[in-house]
Amino acid sequence: MSDQASSSGRPDTWQAAFDLIRTRGHEYRAEPFRLASGQLSHDYIDGKYAVDTGERLAVVSRAVADLAAANGIEFDAVGGLTMGADPLAHGVAMVTGKAWFSVRKEQKTRGREQWIEGTRLQPGTRVLLVDDVISTGGSTELALERIAPLGVVVTGVIPMVDRGDIAARRFAAHGIPFHALVGYRDLGIEPVKDV
Repeated sequence: MSDQASSSGRPDTWQAAFDLIRTRGHEYRAEPFRLASGQLSHDYIDGKYAVDTGERLAVVSRAVADLAAANGIEFDAVGGLTMGADPLAHGVAMVTGKAWFSVRKEQKTRGREQWIEGTRLQPGTRVLLVDDVISTGGSTELALERIAPLGVVVTGVIPMVDRGDIAARRFAAHGIPFHALVGYRDLGIEPVKDV
């Protein structure tokens, strides 16, 4: 893991990750489209396209792991709500050797009838929540609500891209550190607004 961080507090691995997100994950559309938050935007962000090969996933995952380390976020497992969090959770687990998990949107109806796949989270497990793109943080907060009854300790939230300032406030209210790898200001796009 890189112990080097720039004067901006970003890890040295940030620029390569940002370049992938900017060139592969962001596209401007002449016709506005509706975000999950219900707002309209011309800026489409597909974080999964920025990490669609093992090499690109490793670059972005290393930057996320380095950002966590630079901010003192220690974790035993990394995950979030499927499907947005899955590639990043797997990638960060690969580059750090930590466990990964995925929170289902619907409870499994057979077998163990569980909400969470991957590692079995135990009380006291330190967890890093990730996502590809966050607009308001609702999906990540849902993942938090699903894992909280297990007695885990959520040590931080790091999305690949944060489209606004809403999620930072949302997780601050939970007392959870929030650090986006890339923000709307980095991409030069309009932020998602409180509605």
